Amino acid sequence: MTSVMWFRRDLRVSDNKALYHACKEDDLLLLFQVNPAQFITGSPSHQAFFASVAHFKQEVDKTALLQIMFGEPVECLKQLKETLPSWDKVYFNRDETGYGAERDEAAKTFFDEQEIEVQAFHDSYLHSAEEVKKSPTEYYKIFTPYYKKWREEIKETPFKVTLKADNIRKENLFPKYEEQFAEMTCDLPILDSGEKTANTRLANFIKHDVADYDKARDFPELDKTSHLSRYLRTGEISVRTIWQALQENEATEGRAIFEKELCWRDFYNMIYVSFPNQKNEPIQENYRFIEWENNREFFKAWQEGKTGFPLVDAAMRQLKETGWMHNRLRMVTASFLTKDLLIDWRFGEKYFQQMLIDYDPASNIGGWQWAASTGTDAVPYFRIFNPTTQSQKFDPTGKFIRKYVKELANLPDKYIHQPEKMSETEQKEYGLLLGKDYPFPLIDHKERRKLAIARYEFSKEHSRGNI
Repeated sequence: MTSVMWFRRDLRVSDNKALYHACKEDDLLLLFQVNPAQFITGSPSHQAFFASVAHFKQEVDKTALLQIMFGEPVECLKQLKETLPSWDKVYFNRDETGYGAERDEAAKTFFDEQEIEVQAFHDSYLHSAEEVKKSPTEYYKIFTPYYKKWREEIKETPFKVTLKADNIRKENLFPKYEEQFAEMTCDLPILDSGEKTANTRLANFIKHDVADYDKARDFPELDKTSHLSRYLRTGEISVRTIWQALQENEATEGRAIFEKELCWRDFYNMIYVSFPNQKNEPIQENYRFIEWENNREFFKAWQEGKTGFPLVDAAMRQLKETGWMHNRLRMVTASFLTKDLLIDWRFGEKYFQQMLIDYDPASNIGGWQWAASTGTDAVPYFRIFNPTTQSQKFDPTGKFIRKYVKELANLPDKYIHQPEKMSETEQKEYGLLLGKDYPFPLIDHKERRKLAIARYEFSKEHSRGNI
């Protein structure tokens, strides 16, 4: 009889829990199913993911074969069963939220009908949503008590996995899909993909940056964050491997802060499980009646990095150029969109979904609801980041701004955060005409802050039936 290892967001051999168990089988087929609806041409997020799939296939095919199939999940499974009648067991690492959870539920029905034994594992997080709860029937809603309980839980150690050619099928059952996949991914850059690259990134971060992570993480010009999020998104590195590497190094405040970031990742996954509609609806009922302006020109200016606020513009251009954005800047740009421009956070979340190469649904949705003050344990609605103050504090010399907003490169430090302060004479002197070479600020932050607070307070009163 034949077993199938079904890969998803776990594009690695090392420390892959489902693969660890699947490799004990005598006859094993390795599968990756591509849903064409999930591949959006031109989307940096999707292109990066499938570049990682292509790299993973290259590596696997050196020893065995990663069977590629195209189509809706259940239709692919039916086709595979018809082609491979001996298939009687499936291994995979399950998803708890969103599209992945819906896919797994539909697949389970098929497996039950076909009497295919299912071996599903929790693999993507240090703790699944069910492992850290307030009570058997209640999830946490506040991070601090969740974090305290999370710290007390024992963390799994990595699983040692080795692919052996003698028990893995190498016959390509669907050559047409192989050709289709090769055509789809032929132009995608795969140089920064793969387990080896991810593990090198981890080693460098621990060696050079983790000890001072608490001091340096908020300054984008220093670039001292781990950059591991893109590899966690694809599963090219496991969170267990990261945790184990951290424990083997000196306990510092930087390490503790980074470990807390891993807990936030688990926390947002748990929140998504407990509130599965959070991609479409604010968690807090108080803020479901906010009167968003949703100005299209403002939204376009925000997307293109042309708001007239240098740090916001630099961050948005970094996203557009690289598919990644520094975490501090994700908070700044999200706060600016929702509270300065009064644009619904769901527009921003969807744009980040399209653009981020490290897009993780639970973390991205959770982060946007946090910034918009609509989520659980979110920033208070009256705490509104001042984009100029943030710029002065976290990019004091303007080095990051100058890198991405090149038209501001020649400005002196005293104007780099507020170009609009220049006189006409100074604009000519520095070769930057406001309104032509760089926009005036879209809005007056002080006035928009007052308006945003009023809108949030109105929504709160409306939800309570007072209006």
